[in-house]
Amino acid sequence: MLDFVQQNLPLYLQGAWITAQLALFSCSIGFVFAVPLALMRLSEIRVLFALSTAYVFFFRGTPLLAQIFLIYYGSGQFRPALDSVGLWQFFREPMFCALLSLTLNTVAYTSEILRGAIQSIPKGEIEAAKALGLRFRARLRLIVLPRALRLSWPAYTNEVVYQIQATSLVSIITVMDITGVARKIGSRDLSFYESFSLAALFYLIIVYGFILVAKRIEVRLNRYHTFDAPKRSIAPMGLMK
Repeated sequence: MLDFVQQNLPLYLQGAWITAQLALFSCSIGFVFAVPLALMRLSEIRVLFALSTAYVFFFRGTPLLAQIFLIYYGSGQFRPALDSVGLWQFFREPMFCALLSLTLNTVAYTSEILRGAIQSIPKGEIEAAKALGLRFRARLRLIVLPRALRLSWPAYTNEVVYQIQATSLVSIITVMDITGVARKIGSRDLSFYESFSLAALFYLIIVYGFILVAKRIEVRLNRYHTFDAPKRSIAPMGLMK
């Protein structure tokens, strides 16, 4: 086993770097788009609510693997249209399709986490902000989003862990992440036990490394909030007025 590790460690390190990039960029971009999607889910405007609900319904209700196939293989059917707008050069790349699939998927899950957190904000905090004369954008920036981030951080940590593990699916479209490297080496040397055992070790290191960082962030986010939140919650329509 030691000889196996020494011979293949460089390949696994390259795969780990690709896995880390996919998880980092998909979660970062996904969080940015999840915030407006969560607000749309709380909106009283029917069109915004319907569009956001349909998006969440599809991406939470279908397997991530099917979404990867739809984007990577299905985009080929629209090559003329994509080529006419200069997008085919992106959709023909497995790495881009993998990142797009992971991002679209995590946007749906993260938006629901944020929506639940926003609905859990005590009503008194919103009313106090209104009494101070803060407009909607100011309440959102100073009160709602920081409070929602603190409330949702444990659940969002789990979503990122899931996202790290979900990157293993992109190997099916030839992306050489950790799982892709393990499959290649296992098929080449018929050493599937060793190759996937080492892959599992790399995932453990990445996941628990992130968890340690996330716990430190959680402590920092809640350093001034050691009290328990009241059970009374704000209604969705109350935020958007």
